Amino acid sequence: MKFNFGTGIVIAMGLFMVFILQYVVRVQLDKKYDNQLVTQNYYQQEIEVDGRAERELHANKLKTPIKVTINDNSEVSIVFPKEFDYSKIKGKVSLYRPSDQTLDFDIPISLSSSNLLIPNTKLGSGGRWDISVEWSYNNVAYRNLYSLNLTEKTVK
Repeated sequence: MKFNFGTGIVIAMGLFMVFILQYVVRVQLDKKYDNQLVTQNYYQQEIEVDGRAERELHANKLKTPIKVTINDNSEVSIVFPKEFDYSKIKGKVSLYRPSDQTLDFDIPISLSSSNLLIPNTKLGSGGRWDISVEWSYNNVAYRNLYSLNLTEKTVK
């Protein structure tokens, strides 16, 4: 068989296709490139958008909003309004880690004072966390959203 310009082009295209395919296979098999959904029940959450907006509106109308702070031990403290009876506050706190879905978790709100403390053992080594506080008081639902970065120790 004679090696000519056309044969060289076919070989070059074949090598290029093998080069690209090895990257596709590597990304599909390597756990480092895990393609997770943002949430498992994405469609159900989209249906509930109107209810969330109403709860956020209730939360924005509060005289004293919820405060989320990070203490010196990198523990997250959620302080509910003092004018509410803390024993009547019910709900849950959802912590979402955008970089790793396996670290997401929920904490039920069970208060012995107006403060809820989330220990740093649950938060891992730091990074960005999105916090959603879904709570109710006297049959009025509220929703507060916060983003925090444990390395900067600031709440946005």
